[in-house]
Amino acid sequence: MNLPNIPGSGPYAAIMETDARLPNHVIYRPAKLPATKLGVMVWGNGGCREDGASARQHLLEIASHGYLVIAPGRILSGPSATEKLPEPDPAAPRRLDSPTKSADVLAGLTWALGENTRKGSLYQGHIDPKQTAVAGHSCGGLQALEVARDPRIHAVLIHNSGVFADGSNPIAGLTVSKALLKGIHTPIVYFLGGPGDVAFPNGSDDYAKIDHVPAVLVNLPVGHGGTFYKPYGGAIAQASVDWLQWQLRGDKSAARTFTGPACRLCVAPGWSIERKHLP
Repeated sequence: MNLPNIPGSGPYAAIMETDARLPNHVIYRPAKLPATKLGVMVWGNGGCREDGASARQHLLEIASHGYLVIAPGRILSGPSATEKLPEPDPAAPRRLDSPTKSADVLAGLTWALGENTRKGSLYQGHIDPKQTAVAGHSCGGLQALEVARDPRIHAVLIHNSGVFADGSNPIAGLTVSKALLKGIHTPIVYFLGGPGDVAFPNGSDDYAKIDHVPAVLVNLPVGHGGTFYKPYGGAIAQASVDWLQWQLRGDKSAARTFTGPACRLCVAPGWSIERKHLP
């Protein structure tokens, strides 16, 4: 977690910043906007926390491949942090909370698409509205599932998350049930951390219940924390980039990470993959 802000391994060195026009959000983008159109990915933070820098290595990596990535919150960790994540009150009742909301995640998409048409915007004419995705980690993955029904979304990535299999809803500020899954209208991938991931049963059950859109369930036995704190976001960031490149840009090389009897994740040591309704 003490790594510097690595600008990603993609063709466009990425930066993390804030913008006064979008308060309480953190933006990841190529430092120099490419001539090609940007995709957009909005992100739900782990724990639904206010730290929009908590997955910065992962999000910088994605941005370096030509994406504008937006997370709710402020920069509360890493070398760019100007304030610390608030400490929980030890006297307060113990419960799960969601300091950010699904509406905050969705606000990033609305802002990005608005900036694409706003005269004088840095992003004017630089965004492809058909290259849009939502993703999130843990509690933020539940936010992503809430946002996934938005018709402007074209791909979904869920990390170490899933709707609670027993029907419970223990997180204040979130209203989630398996009925959310029916609202998904795009291809979706779940990245889970194997049986040691607390979200393993929830995400696995989601995948089993989704039968109306292309769906992929990927497991790498690294537990609930994924590879977010590895340089360049680790192996899961690379697979996430491939999902975006395939789903949003039709990249056939990226598709081979997930498709075919000898797909990259089919043969890579440690990984397992399940698939249904893929083209």
